[in-house]
Order: sequence, then C-alpha cells, then structure tokens
Amino acid sequence: MDYLKIGRADELSGKDYKLYRILEIFPGFLSWLTLFLLTVLSFVFPVYIAFFIIAFDVYWLLLVLYLGIHLASSYIKMKKNIKFDWQKKCQNLGSIDIKTKSGIKKLNWEDLLQIVIFPAYNESYEVINTSIQSIINGKYPSKNIVLVLTIEERGGLEILENAKKIKEQYKGLFKKFILSIHPDGIEGELKGKGANQAWAAQIIKNDYVDKEKLDYDKILVSVFDIDTIIYPDYFFNLAYRFLTNKNPYRASYQPIPVYHNNVWQAPFFARVAASSNTFWQMMQQIRQEKLATYSSHSMTWQALVDIGFWSKTMVSEDSRIFWHCFCYYKGDYTVEPMYYPVSMDVTMDASFKETAKALYIQQRRWGWGVENLPYLMFNTYKLKGQIPMKKFVGRILVQLYGFHSWATNALIIGVIGWFPLFFGGDSFNSTTLSANLPAITRTLMTLAMSGLVFSAILSTLLLPKKPKHLSVLKYLVMLGQWLFLPLSIIIFGSVPGLEAQSRLMMGKYLGFKVTPKSR
Repeated sequence: MDYLKIGRADELSGKDYKLYRILEIFPGFLSWLTLFLLTVLSFVFPVYIAFFIIAFDVYWLLLVLYLGIHLASSYIKMKKNIKFDWQKKCQNLGSIDIKTKSGIKKLNWEDLLQIVIFPAYNESYEVINTSIQSIINGKYPSKNIVLVLTIEERGGLEILENAKKIKEQYKGLFKKFILSIHPDGIEGELKGKGANQAWAAQIIKNDYVDKEKLDYDKILVSVFDIDTIIYPDYFFNLAYRFLTNKNPYRASYQPIPVYHNNVWQAPFFARVAASSNTFWQMMQQIRQEKLATYSSHSMTWQALVDIGFWSKTMVSEDSRIFWHCFCYYKGDYTVEPMYYPVSMDVTMDASFKETAKALYIQQRRWGWGVENLPYLMFNTYKLKGQIPMKKFVGRILVQLYGFHSWATNALIIGVIGWFPLFFGGDSFNSTTLSANLPAITRTLMTLAMSGLVFSAILSTLLLPKKPKHLSVLKYLVMLGQWLFLPLSIIIFGSVPGLEAQSRLMMGKYLGFKVTPKSR
C-alpha cells in the first residue's frame, strides 16, 4: 500500500488502522490533558499553578518580542521585494546550469512555462475575472502562461456559464486556456479543492503536457485560491527563486498572503483574524525550517508528477502536498520563502452574524491542518531506516508544538491563568503570591501589548489605498480594531483549533466547506 497517499485512519486496516487512530487521537488528547491538568491543579496546588502562570506569562512576553523581530525583518524584505525589478533580475541571470533528473540543463526564465491552476466552486464572475485579469496585468508574458480554470460540476449552472464566458473573454491571451469540469460523486473522493485540482492536473498531463511532449523540467505550477490576485512581478520572482535555488526541483515556493481585496469593507473582527494570519505567514518565512506550503503557492511539475498530484481525500490539501513531497523525497524537500505578496479576500458574508460563522468555520478548517501530524508521524515510522530520523522528528516536534500552542496558549493566558485566584481557596488567597499575582500578570501582559501596538501599526502600513468614499477616520478604526485581538485569538483561534483537534481525536472527520467570497 502507498502510505504516502493516506488521508485518514479509516483508509487503513488492522494494526496500521489502530496505530494511525492512536496518532490521530494524540494531538487533541495532549491539548485537553494540558487544559484539564492546569484546571484541576488550580484547585489542588494553586501556588504551583500560580508560579507556572507567571513563568508562562514571561515566556509569552519573550515570544512576542522574538516573533516581533522576525515580523519586522520579513516586512522589510517584502517591501524591498515589491520594489525590485524582478524581470531585470531574471534577464541579468542569463542561462543557469540546473541539475535535473536527466542531467544538467541550461535554463533561463524564457524557457519556463508557468501553469496556473484556479480551482473554483460557485464564486461569482467578478471574483474569478479579477483574479485572472491580474495575471494578464502582470509583467510576465501571458504567452508563457497556461491558465487552468477548474470548476466543480456540483457548483451548478451559473458557475459553468461564468467559466465559459471567461474562457471566451481570454481566448488567445494565454498560451493556452484550459477549462476543466470536475465531476461530482466520484467514489473515494472528498468534496473539496484537492480532488478538483488533482482532476485538472491529470487532464493537463494527458491532454496537453504529454500530448505536446513538453519538457517536465521547464514547467512550474502555481495553484491559487480563486480569490488570489497576484502582484505584477509574481512570476518573475518565482522564476528567479527557481533558477537560483540550489535544488529547485526539491522545493515549493511560498508567497505571503495579504488579505486586501475587500479589507476596507469587511467587519473588524474578520480583518483582525486575516491580518493575524498574514503576520504569522510573514514570520514563518524567516523561520524556513518551520515553513510549509499554505493556500496559494507554487512548485515544479516534476514534483507533482512524481507524487501523483494532490490527495483526493484531504481538507488541508495545500499543506499536505508539502508533507507528501517531504516524505516522498525522504526529507530532501523544502519550502522556499518568496518574501513577495499575493492579495486575497478577508472572510465576509452577507451579514455580521453570517460573517462570524463563516470566519469560525474557516479557522476550524485551517486548524484541521492538524491531520498532517498523524500522517507525518505514521510515515516516519513506516520509513524508518530510509530517512534522516533527526530531521523528521524535528519536523514532528515543530508541528506538535505549533498545533498545541494554537489550541491552548490563549486559553491558558486569558482563562486558566485566573483559576488559582478563583479556586485556590482561603489558604491561597491569604498569601502574598495571591495578592501580587494580578499585578504581576497585568504588568507582563501590558508589556506584551507592545506586540499588539506593533501589529496595529504594521497592518496600517500594509493597507492598500483607501477608497475615496471612505473618511480618513477609517484609519482610526483600522488601528482601534486591534483592541479586539485578545478576544479574537480565543474565539477565532484557540476554540476552533481545539474543536478541530477534538473532532480528529473522536474520528469525526471534517469535510471541506468553501469560505464565502463577497465584495
């Protein structure tokens, strides 16, 4: 059995099933055990928990400062990269000797064919057209680009008509425009982006790449969420990153998502959640050893063919494609940070309430990326003796720490941190520690608020130009919205993250629900 294709435990049997289920249970169990023990010990040993909370608050303060430095560094690099003339940088490179499967080849940016895949479900003509138009408006010659719009049959007649209209509209502007229609109800598939993309990729391979006998070594693939609007130099930046990478066929290429398409219209809490995600992705670009593919990204056609394209049973297909490659190439696969943005939509629905619900579902789906942790642990076990174990274990620990922190940190600081005072009893409340705990916590958290102020300033600097019909006071709203962050990281952070881990723990597997695109 090809264990690298596994999506979840129920695709296995016997001992493999039992092991995979244990690994699926583990992340949620660890998170709940942490919260449970801290709660119980607040009754039994409030003094020890009070000291733990103080130590944890110090750790949080140091973490905020540490991540703030990374965020500032990434921001500076991104701003510089936006100003660079990447076309000129590619031209100055000339032809580069690139090591391929078939030997050394001389390649330059003009040799590269860019395949761009846009998976769509039921999004509006405006959303789809704006994204594709950004490709045309970019500096990279559209005659070097194959545009693939792959829609879902279950999306209905309207999306089909919109897709046909767009194909006719852009006819002749790209090297080729491929319209793929993913059939509904294929046995063994999860209804989601992964299956749609895999279907389109097979069509591209059979009906175009192999039919035209194109060189796999000269093809780069970008898979973009349907709301992704690229910046003008994106594909030149990608070409440069590929050509200058020491091992270009063993890397994916990750831009920074900024949620600017509808940022001036979206509700404040949705903007805060979106900006927080941008900042996290910016910090991850600096910490390359912790970087995995996310949302819109690019990779080589050769790597996609090697692994058999995207999984058809995954919700988190955007990150799974990296872990699949990482395991397939025995750890010899990385993510190259591009330090270059792509613009996407802030979650927004018809009403405040519906937007909050959609945002929670989106965050829960992102939290469902924890499904990659049992996958990585399981395949580390299966590949033992064939892989650099230290590298794989390091990756596992990074992922485990990340998802555990996601589910627990905000709850520990915002909720459990006060339990010793509430449940410690008279013996604890009469101590000096009890009297000083609120002041110590308040002081540490006030210092940590420097990260919030920095986030507010940085998010404002990143904003696109304000629409003319909006008052300049809107900038004050954009700054003031960050006061909601402490509550946001609980409601739209820890809670959906913990729910995702709990569902995985209980075997109640999550389906893929499309985030509404509204402008």
